[in-house]
Amino acid sequence: MGGRGAGKTRAGAEWVRQLAADGVTPIALVGETITEAISVMVEGPSGIMAVTHPWDRPLLRDHMLYWDNGVEAQILGANDPERFRGPQFAAAWCDEIGKWPHAEAAWDMLQFGLRLGAQPRQLATTTPRPTKLIKRLLAEPTTVVTRVTTELNRRHLATSFLTSVVARYRNSVLGRQELDGELIEDLPGALWTRDMFRPAAGGEQGRIVVAVDPPATSHASSDGCGIVVAARTDGGAVVLADLTLRPAAPLDWATRAVRAFHDFGADCIVAEANQGGDMVRTVIASVDADVPVRLVHATRGKWVRAEPVAALYAQGRVTHAPGLTALEDEMCAFGVDGRADGRSPDRLDAAVWAITELMLREAPRVRGL
Repeated sequence: MGGRGAGKTRAGAEWVRQLAADGVTPIALVGETITEAISVMVEGPSGIMAVTHPWDRPLLRDHMLYWDNGVEAQILGANDPERFRGPQFAAAWCDEIGKWPHAEAAWDMLQFGLRLGAQPRQLATTTPRPTKLIKRLLAEPTTVVTRVTTELNRRHLATSFLTSVVARYRNSVLGRQELDGELIEDLPGALWTRDMFRPAAGGEQGRIVVAVDPPATSHASSDGCGIVVAARTDGGAVVLADLTLRPAAPLDWATRAVRAFHDFGADCIVAEANQGGDMVRTVIASVDADVPVRLVHATRGKWVRAEPVAALYAQGRVTHAPGLTALEDEMCAFGVDGRADGRSPDRLDAAVWAITELMLREAPRVRGL
C-alpha cells in the first residue's frame, strides 16, 4: 500500500516481469476495468512494457500478453467478476483494489482460479481506502504488507506536483491516505460511513434529476461545480453518476449539466441559486433553452441540509452505481464545519440537492378551497 506516485505500479510491473522471466504462467492482470488495466498496468509509463527491455517485451493481442518463452498473461476487469469463471492462473497482479467496484466478489472469484503451479501467488498494489476487502486482507495472517509514501519517491516526481498537490494536502486526512498510504477509518461522528454505500440493484427508475452546485468563481483555485445525476426507485433513490467539474467556468459546467440531462433522459436540472441567482438559469439556457431548470436556495447550513439525506442512506434507501469513489470519499470526510478535508464538498452538495429533490421535497399543500 502506498501514496500517489509512490511507485506501486512500477513494483507490480517489475514483479510480473520477473515472474515471466522465471517461466511462471499463466498470470492474471486485474484492474478496475480491462481498459484501465491495459492503459496503466501494461502500457502506462510504469507498466509492464516500460520496465521490460525491448527485446523481451511481450506481445499484446486483444486482452492477452504473450512472451517469447511461452508465458501468457490474461487481462481482466474487476467490474465484471463473472469473467473470472473458467480461467486458471499461477499468479495474479491486482492493481488499485481500493477502488474496485465489486471488490469482494472479484477478489473471491479470482481465488478460485489461482490453482496452478507449485506456489500460486498474488500481489495487490493500491492506495489504501477503508473498504471491506482491504480491511479483510489486512486482518488475514497470510497477508504480507509493504507500505511506501509519496515522499520516498519524490526524485521521480514532477516538481509542480510536489509544490502544489503534496504541499497542499500534507498532514490533512486526505493527504495521510493519498500521500502517506495510511488507512484512514471513518471519522468519528461523521454523517456517512463506508458501510452505508450500497450497490445499485437495478430495476425500474422513475424521475431522474441532474443536480448542480455552481461555484462562485471559476479560477483554477476555486471550488468545483458539483454535478450529480440521481433517479427515483421503488425503494428510494439511486445515484447514477458524479460528473463534478474543476475548475468550472460557467459555460463549461452548464454544457456538462445539459449533456447529462440528455444522456440520462432526465426530467429537469436542479441548481442551487445562492451563488448566482437567475444567472444560473441564464447560463444553462444559453446552452439549451428547452431544458427545464428548478432553482433551489440554501437557507440552512450544509450539515443541517445533509442530515436528512444521510438518514436515508442509513435506512438503506439510497444506493450507488459503480464508479462513485470520489463522491463517497467526500461524504466520509464531511465534517460539522461544512467542509470535507478542508475543501468545499461540491460533489456532496450536488448529491444532497438531488436526493432532496427526489425524496424529501414537500409536495404542494392545498391551503383552502
